[in-house]
Amino acid sequence: MKNRLIAHSPDADDIFMYYAIKFGWVGMDGVRFDNIAKDIQTLNEDALNGVYDIVAISFALYPRIKDEYAPLRTAVSFGEGYGPKVIKKKGVKLKRNFKVALSGQHTTNAMLFRIAYPDAKITYMNFLEIEQAVLDGVVDAGVLIHESILTYDSELEVEREMWDIWQELAGDELPLPLGGMAIRRSIPLTQAIEYEATLTKAVQVARDHKAKLSEMLLERNLVRIDAPTLDKYLELYANDESISLSEIQYRAIDKLYEIGYKHGFYDELVKVEDYLIPTEYKEQRYS
Repeated sequence: MKNRLIAHSPDADDIFMYYAIKFGWVGMDGVRFDNIAKDIQTLNEDALNGVYDIVAISFALYPRIKDEYAPLRTAVSFGEGYGPKVIKKKGVKLKRNFKVALSGQHTTNAMLFRIAYPDAKITYMNFLEIEQAVLDGVVDAGVLIHESILTYDSELEVEREMWDIWQELAGDELPLPLGGMAIRRSIPLTQAIEYEATLTKAVQVARDHKAKLSEMLLERNLVRIDAPTLDKYLELYANDESISLSEIQYRAIDKLYEIGYKHGFYDELVKVEDYLIPTEYKEQRYS
């Protein structure tokens, strides 16, 4: 029996998309899956250091790890008219060089923020600490991600939606690529194809049994939010568009990398479909 560890974030959409495996609803012959949860920037850093075979990442990180990892087509999160939020205390007017807290250097929101606010003074911290840092005056503003975009304190207000920044930069009605999964290229190809298929099935099963799975997550205190907020959040970031990448999602990811390349974040222009696991290999091999 082979053990395979999957690293994902502790936010509700990642938990939801993985736990059909954890609860034994989905499996793979000869493989025992286990999981570990870490904040997204730690996962990005772990991916840069090649720590895990299968790991959740910010889409903006991928061009930096493309030689070591392949992007998976499943367990993806996009914004569609919504996304991370730049928040501040109500009534505060931000200066040009305001101090802001971001959730990590390699996150998608960090790249877009740095392009939109080149003069801001950035500090990085765990995403769970950002809201309180703004309330305490440690920073002037912060970019909220994950569930906090739905639950932030009433003393705070939105300065700007990351979705609006994305639309201005992308110049098209494309979904905002936030997070996905990557798998180490050194894994034998036939195995990698099976892992991707298993993870895809897990997301599909989660969606098919959303109510039951959500109930189990809430009963076991595996998510940080209440039932109504969980339901709303999953429809944002773990929806039917999370099961497998679509054509418009490929275009959105490529646009993100085009923007990053144009602004000097990447050394070369990357097309995400060039780096996917070639699933046709299995069909050709056994045909």
